[in-house]
Amino acid sequence: MTAHAHPAAARRLTVRLAQDARDLDAVQRLRWRVFFEEMGADADPANAALRCDRDAYDALCDHLLVIDEAREGDEENKVVGTYRLLRESVARAHDGFYSSSEYDVSPLMRPREDGRELLELGRSCVLPEYRTSATISMLWRGIADYIKANHIGLMFGCASFPGTDPDAFASALSWLYHNHLADPAQCPRVLPGKGVSMERLPRGAYDERRAMFQLPPLVKGYMRVGAKFGDGAFIDHAFNTVDVFVVMPVDLIADRYASRFSVAA
Repeated sequence: MTAHAHPAAARRLTVRLAQDARDLDAVQRLRWRVFFEEMGADADPANAALRCDRDAYDALCDHLLVIDEAREGDEENKVVGTYRLLRESVARAHDGFYSSSEYDVSPLMRPREDGRELLELGRSCVLPEYRTSATISMLWRGIADYIKANHIGLMFGCASFPGTDPDAFASALSWLYHNHLADPAQCPRVLPGKGVSMERLPRGAYDERRAMFQLPPLVKGYMRVGAKFGDGAFIDHAFNTVDVFVVMPVDLIADRYASRFSVAA
């Protein structure tokens, strides 16, 4: 436990969207601590000097914050978890989705009969001492409220395995490919030259228990809400990760979580 961490029983977690530049600064500094200090991402000099993770998409996105109101320190220190949210209407009006630099997302961009929007989830991170079901529940409560408020029909984004060697996770990647590949009509594919096949091993050539053990908690969480996965793994050398593309129909999430997350944050 860090010097500023509170026991779980003493925490007072709330969730809301970032409201101003100070909130955004807190998000960027949190992401720095997780992605760069903890996970070893490769920072550009400007971000390293400021000890923050920021890019051009931050100004376009909404940022979901989990805050521990009981945490010691200033308001910035109270932000313990975050998600970055990019709506389709905003992406189309600017430079597209962040993940389109890694995957061909055109299968998701076809007009929807219900008129609802796509939502890209990204830059998910939580401080190590707050990686509990309570914090994750607060994030999903915030996402559920956001979905309802913004007429979202489908969510997607990337989830990461640590390191840049896909063969280290051959069992897990192969199991996802053989058992949870998205429908062809909604299956983004990694861009040529930017990734590798997820089918590291043929069906039956891997231990399913080992595959389950290798899955990151975030991937398991997405699977519990009915997620499917795109074709191919992106090797992200800048962030020191192997990424998989996640597709999550909102209706499945609503059916499973509406009763739990119906109270507005």
